[in-house]
Amino acid sequence: MLELTDVSVYHGDVQALRAVSLQVKEGEIVALVGANAAGKTTLVNTIAGVHQARQGRICFLGKDITRVPGHTLPGRGLVLIPEARHLFPFMSVMDNLQLGCFNGEARQCRDATLERVFSMFPALVERRKQLAGLLSGGEQQMCAIARGLMARPKLLILDEPSLGLAPLMVKKTLEIVQEISAAGTTILLVEQNVQHALRMAHRGYVLESGTIVMEGAGQDLLNDAHLKKAYLGI
Repeated sequence: MLELTDVSVYHGDVQALRAVSLQVKEGEIVALVGANAAGKTTLVNTIAGVHQARQGRICFLGKDITRVPGHTLPGRGLVLIPEARHLFPFMSVMDNLQLGCFNGEARQCRDATLERVFSMFPALVERRKQLAGLLSGGEQQMCAIARGLMARPKLLILDEPSLGLAPLMVKKTLEIVQEISAAGTTILLVEQNVQHALRMAHRGYVLESGTIVMEGAGQDLLNDAHLKKAYLGI
């Protein structure tokens, strides 16, 4: 579904990603893990068209999207839920959700999709008229995920969905990611909780200093001695 080949990205003169190659197959949950400042957010933002690759190629559903404007990608089925959620705080929950289905196909299915996300996130039903900025951190994350689902994505990219959440909400958020996957949406997950991310992922990639240094099945990576020492403190 998604394939990156030798993608390199620069911030000014500083190289942030170095010849990154990865694949996400249809129906998978693929985890991207690594330390802070490893380049994980830069990578997913490049896939989503926020940053431009200086070198390499990005293909989605067999088509080259390396130079495709980012705002057109949700209409193709690729949706990024960014780190820190980026809701519109002075708009209602309902207005934020409706902004998720601005493209033609998703707009036509708005009512059915809205019913689905409300069944998945019942707390948003009660708060649909409330300003998004007044929601708790966990509720804001639920709203951000729901807004992404309103676009009816084929590939959903989540950047640190559990960041800043209480342990109970972290557990709930990761359960929702699995529920979304079980319903047929392919997932690329960037997650600070390495153990949880790799346990639920079919496959994973480890990013260090802008370079993929390890890849494999999620459980195999969890059992790797280097990863245990570097990221799990074992």
